[in-house]
Amino acid sequence: MSTRRTQAERTDSTTGRLVDAGRALFGRNGYAATSIEAITTEAGLTKGAVYHHFGDKAALFRAVFVAEQQWMASELEQVAQRAPDTWTALLQGCATFLNLCLNPRCNRIVMLDGPAVLGWDAVREIEADHVLRVLSDGLARAAADGELSEGDLRIRCHLLFGALCEAGMLLARTGDPAAALPTVVVEATRMLEALRA
Repeated sequence: MSTRRTQAERTDSTTGRLVDAGRALFGRNGYAATSIEAITTEAGLTKGAVYHHFGDKAALFRAVFVAEQQWMASELEQVAQRAPDTWTALLQGCATFLNLCLNPRCNRIVMLDGPAVLGWDAVREIEADHVLRVLSDGLARAAADGELSEGDLRIRCHLLFGALCEAGMLLARTGDPAAALPTVVVEATRMLEALRA
């Protein structure tokens, strides 16, 4: 029994090191310019570890994308917990999402390479469990508090999320994302205000 637990711990440690190295290198250099050799060197492991635990580079990238989504969702949940009310949580959450898009690692992995490497269906499936879930929960809480006008929450959530992702892509592709951020946040806030009761 203890041997199995130790083996599971070793597996978790190995996959964790590979995902951490992948996040660093995919985030800095992009998917195409990052080799399995570079990742395993960064992680202090052999190429065989990638093939054994993930199968190939694309599967490792998927795990990296999931880790990035988990990090973003955690950041957004912390913002919501600190907000004084559900409407403020929604506004601050959207602004935080856009601010996270300025993080070079997030920008590269989530906004630029994710859709190209994984495809839109896989990206949306992963986001549904993480960032999209946080937005959906936030809208539901705001609606329950009477902060939103009547409407279909599921459709609103997807439309709002699509707009925020497009804004993130706009920031990712602009020459000076930090300078563009305040204007993008203002426009996102105006969009949200249109849904307010």
